Amino acid sequence: MESLERFRQTQRLIEDFTEQTLAALPGDLARLLHVASLRDLSSGRYKHAGLSVRYGDEAVQQALAFCHEQLFLRILEMPLEQLERELRRYLASVAEDFEEVAKWWQTQEPFCAAVPDGMPDYLRELFASNLRVLLRVLTAERTTGPPTA
Repeated sequence: MESLERFRQTQRLIEDFTEQTLAALPGDLARLLHVASLRDLSSGRYKHAGLSVRYGDEAVQQALAFCHEQLFLRILEMPLEQLERELRRYLASVAEDFEEVAKWWQTQEPFCAAVPDGMPDYLRELFASNLRVLLRVLTAERTTGPPTA
């Protein structure tokens, strides 16, 4: 009976988090990056003070890890054209100098920190490869202009 209650609590937490936090973000890439930013890189644990007070630390760990994994898999299933639009929108929303941020992302690859724990290497590489290619396209486009049809 206790495990059923734990399941229901995790379900309520996921619904709360997706409706109150993730729904306000523009697209799945922004959502993935936000969830990844809640994970402490030194411990791998998710930190969200509001949710922890309401639901407890362990429930938060389980729920945010689940959300993180689901968003990551959704990004991998996304057509590259859609991912390109989401990447453009995200980069434009976080900085005034789009080109500078895109170039920094190319050299530093901060998106690699968005991969959830436990993902197989081939999925990690697919994600990184997709973003590397799209960043090259975006930075080349900024210097040469958009392709003509």
